[in-house]
Amino acid sequence: MNFQSLYEAHKNKVFNLALQYVQNKEEAQEITQDVFLVIYKKMDAFRHEAGISTWIYRITINKSIDHLRTRQRKKKLVSLLQVIGLRSTEMDPPDFDHPGVKLEQKERIQEIFNAINQLPERQKTVLLLNKIEKVLLNEISGIMDLSPKAVESLLMRAKTGLEKKLKQNEGI
Repeated sequence: MNFQSLYEAHKNKVFNLALQYVQNKEEAQEITQDVFLVIYKKMDAFRHEAGISTWIYRITINKSIDHLRTRQRKKKLVSLLQVIGLRSTEMDPPDFDHPGVKLEQKERIQEIFNAINQLPERQKTVLLLNKIEKVLLNEISGIMDLSPKAVESLLMRAKTGLEKKLKQNEGI
């Protein structure tokens, strides 16, 4: 079976499955493109141990789950901003699909991660573990081999440092 006939036979199934996962038409279309890109690149590697439909569904599920994980990381970032009091209205999900808004969000997220990456390594680690990964301070204490008080202190310094760096970048 050639790629074009494979695409025609499975494009609707892939799109519908992706749509069930992400519940957004544009995101499902993006996942569909990603799935068929993988299929195109790996068609020769398909071993026929399972049916071609099974293989395509596995790729679709994996791509959809990866997409949801990426979306969840973005939500965690917004939560982090709320916790440290830096959430701005431009981080709110838009009510309309405007490329400029998405670009602004992407740029803002990039600014935040640039600021996080400028923090001292231990502050960055504590901040990411606690605010993004939701690891408890006691657990972080064990991971980093520090006292709970030291972890708490690092977290406070990380929040303060992040806020300072973001304000500097905004010219405030």
